[in-house]
Amino acid sequence: MRLSEVEKKARSKGVKDTWRYSKKELIKEIQRKEGNFDCFGTAKGNCAQMACCWREDCLR
Repeated sequence: MRLSEVEKKARSKGVKDTWRYSKKELIKEIQRKEGNFDCFGTAKGNCAQMACCWREDCLR
């Protein structure tokens, strides 16, 4: 997902000043706002979150 799309999703979740975040930090903030683990980028190829919408980007 492109950064502009991530920023749009973040704003829809109530995150302000999205320009202050890196893409990774912004996705983690979205995960927290959704009540999920803020685990983006930490799985190292072994992710148990099969329904996560960030899974494809995370495992790259």
